[in-house]
Amino acid sequence: MNNGISRRSATQRLLFGAFSGSFLTLARGQDRRDARDLVARVQDDLQRAADFTRNNEKERERYHNAQHHLSEFDRKLRDGHFDKDKLDEAIDDVKNLVANNTLESRDRDELARDLADLRVMRDTR
Repeated sequence: MNNGISRRSATQRLLFGAFSGSFLTLARGQDRRDARDLVARVQDDLQRAADFTRNNEKERERYHNAQHHLSEFDRKLRDGHFDKDKLDEAIDDVKNLVANNTLESRDRDELARDLADLRVMRDTR
């Protein structure tokens, strides 16, 4: 009888471990999709704000840098690697853009929200 309880207990632990591992894999996959969705939203907001930019080369360069680093981060994320250094570069680029570019108030608010969301993603990862 004790042997039957041991087998049942071992089976339960094995099943629980398999379930937990599957759940963590699904959670990581969801985290990656959420992160990629956030990057896409920030890219869209950057593009919309860039359309307002006139012929100021320095401002266009700031948009390019932010979009470039976000794309590099997203590419690595797609391959399963959360590259915190690339994300930090993108955060710095967006921060620099918000601080120094001429923006419509709506674009400034959206990019400030994006910046906060990118920081939360970095800090909770």
